[in-house]
Amino acid sequence: MKQQGEKLMSWNDCKRLPWNLILLLGAGFAIADGVQSSGLADVLSRALDFLEDAPYLAIVPAVSLICSIITEFITSNDATATLLVPLLYHIARTMHVHPLLLMVPGGIATEFAFWLPTSTPSNVVGFATGHIEIKDMLKVGVPLKVAGIVVLSLLMPSLGTFVFGTNTGS
Repeated sequence: MKQQGEKLMSWNDCKRLPWNLILLLGAGFAIADGVQSSGLADVLSRALDFLEDAPYLAIVPAVSLICSIITEFITSNDATATLLVPLLYHIARTMHVHPLLLMVPGGIATEFAFWLPTSTPSNVVGFATGHIEIKDMLKVGVPLKVAGIVVLSLLMPSLGTFVFGTNTGS
């Protein structure tokens, strides 16, 4: 239990934190906020109007793959979800499908962040211990991501429509 005036963390504890990874995660959140506040998210949504004619069964795997890949190379899963879920809402409305049919797989796919330390804060914690290397994360993460995308792509158009009470019409 913390005593009055007792510090939560000493300077030595603070120096041992993986600041390079913490700053990288913070940058991802800043990018997501900038895309939203600048109006770029609306521009991207309008640029994807061509998806209106795409079949829904092809869109779910594409959305899942794109969302899960962005978490690995561009920004963390939290920032990716913050950026992409509103975009997926607009895309679904453009396609005249229920928004949950794209938002749910997109949101879940951002959680398939297994490859790199910067993909999600929990990966940072594991990587910072020094006991896990990136090659180990890739060895386990690649099959998990592929399996997750396949299962999500099969379940959302079938079981997902039953669970969420949606159909392909909006």
